[in-house]
Amino acid sequence: MEKIIVAVGSTRRPKLNAVTEALAVFGPSLHGNALFDIAGVEVPSGVRHTPLSREDIMTGARQRAEALVRIAREKNEPWKFFVGLEGGVDVIHRNGERYAFLENWAYITDGSGHGAFGQSGAVLLPERLAKRVVDDGVELSEAIDAFAGGRGIRDAQGAWGVLTRNAITRQDAFRIAVINAFAPFFNRALYVTAEAKDVGA
Repeated sequence: MEKIIVAVGSTRRPKLNAVTEALAVFGPSLHGNALFDIAGVEVPSGVRHTPLSREDIMTGARQRAEALVRIAREKNEPWKFFVGLEGGVDVIHRNGERYAFLENWAYITDGSGHGAFGQSGAVLLPERLAKRVVDDGVELSEAIDAFAGGRGIRDAQGAWGVLTRNAITRQDAFRIAVINAFAPFFNRALYVTAEAKDVGA
C-alpha cells in the first residue's frame, strides 16, 4: 500500500486533526489504495497573528503551504501535498454598519504549481469581541479567552465553538476548509473538464 505524506503548516492539534478527519472523508477518492500520514511543521504565515481581511487570511494560508514546499525541496522531504491553514477576521462595511466575520481558510498545493483555496463559511463576531480584536488589536486567541472566561480556547473548541455553542468547533471549520480546498484534487476530472470548456469558450 502506497504511503502519502501530507505536510501541514502547523503543529496545533485542532489543525492536524482537521486534516486527518478531512482525509478520512475524501482520501479514497484522492488515491484509492493509499495510506495517508500527516507531518505537522510550524511555519510562518507572513501575516499578522489575527488577519483582519479575507485577502490576508488567504495570503497567510498560501504562504504557509509555500513555506512547506520550500522546506521539502531543501531537505528532500517525501511530502506529496502541502496544507496551509489560516483563521482570521473578515471586516465588511455595509450600509454604514460594520460586520466582523470569523473565517478559516485552507490552501492546498501538490508543489507543482497546482493549488486551490477552500473556506469554512463564516460566523459573526459579537460587537464587544470585534472591538477588542479589530479596534484594540488584541489577538483573537487572547480576546476569546477573556470574552468566554477560559484559557487555551484556540487549542480546544476555538472561537467557533464559543460562538456556536460547539455546533461548529475550530477543528470542524478547518476540516470543511480542507475538504473544499482539496476538491479540485480529489474531483479532478470535473475541474479539468470545466477548465477545458472555459479555455475553448
